[in-house]
Amino acid sequence: MLLIEVIPEAPYNVGDPQMQITSLDYSKFVGKIAIGRIFRGDLLEGKDYILCKADGVKKKVRIKELHVFEGMGKVQVKKARSGDICSIVGIEDFEIGDTIADLESPEELPRIAIDKPTMSMLFTINNSPFFGKEGKYVTSRHIRDRLYAELERNLALKVDDGPTEDKFNVYGRGILHLSVLIETMRREGFELQVGKPQVIYKEIDGVKCEPMESLVIDVPDEFSGKAIELVSQRKGDMLVMEPKGSLQHLEFDIPSRGLIGLRNNILTATAGNAVMTHRFREYGPIKGNIPERMKGSLISMEAGVATAFSINKLQDRGRFFISPGAEIYKGQVIGENTRNDDLSINVIKGKKLTNMRTQSTDAAVQIEPKIDFSLEESMEFIQVDEYLEVTPSSLRMRKIGYGENKRGY
Repeated sequence: MLLIEVIPEAPYNVGDPQMQITSLDYSKFVGKIAIGRIFRGDLLEGKDYILCKADGVKKKVRIKELHVFEGMGKVQVKKARSGDICSIVGIEDFEIGDTIADLESPEELPRIAIDKPTMSMLFTINNSPFFGKEGKYVTSRHIRDRLYAELERNLALKVDDGPTEDKFNVYGRGILHLSVLIETMRREGFELQVGKPQVIYKEIDGVKCEPMESLVIDVPDEFSGKAIELVSQRKGDMLVMEPKGSLQHLEFDIPSRGLIGLRNNILTATAGNAVMTHRFREYGPIKGNIPERMKGSLISMEAGVATAFSINKLQDRGRFFISPGAEIYKGQVIGENTRNDDLSINVIKGKKLTNMRTQSTDAAVQIEPKIDFSLEESMEFIQVDEYLEVTPSSLRMRKIGYGENKRGY
């Protein structure tokens, strides 16, 4: 109530009605829903207007239902005024940037553009040994229908069919954009696998270019040097460094591929005190090689239940992503190696039992807690030869084609 009392309502612009469509929603009952802020005049339910499209076509449309936003929901109204953000049902074949204008004297507002996708990921069915155990929707038809339904409301998303019927190339505006889609799907009961995020390259005037981003980091002064070093290693150029209270405000120009995995490294180096934001700026010439994950994976060479005895004996090999008692399968990535190559290990093997008791038999086993990755962190961690298995209750990493030749890869 304080907001309503203190903050004045939007000024009323007198004149013929104008509203630019800036977003959309979709309902399987009423179809596409146009959303935008009324710039001038009033819109009335049941009245005819002109839809000004990008190609210059002016099309007569009628508003069947008019809603305004209140709290967390929408309320149907007969009339909306200048300054209101409203949703309109009944308009078909519209695009973002189109203008709804007066029927007699339509005037188009300056068009807005949608940022194009800068990153892609491979989506495919889950074909791991745990297929179908945790998810409700597991087939390629389910995944295909869900992805194409997302296009009805997700403006910056693009989906292409892959080389086989069970693979799809999904293009988005970065790891966060794609991770929101994946998290939504897993909460709906989908089970799938995704590959490592890849940036989208373009050729501009004969030069191969990559997406560049503006990166902002606010970090305590004692950690600023480490943050600058990590960004510089990923071809980031520092543009601004200035104090901001007790923090250092840093601004960089960095390739989008340099951001993959950077968040985890920055948070580790700054003890979790850094705040990072970034946004797409433009396409620019490729900046050269960027170092990827320096350490290899620990891979399970057997299927079964992990034992505390085996994990304890192998702790010097790296950090584990599983706890004793976890059920794992052959080829699953269960940890990060201390070295830069992959290592196959057996964490299923238990302690040999004898009828003789010794002093060390019942010694307590000290095992470090497992590393819990979020969805976004898992997407950043996997390599090009690994999949992230996503189910409603689990996130697992695995090697692609493990065990298909004599070396195990």
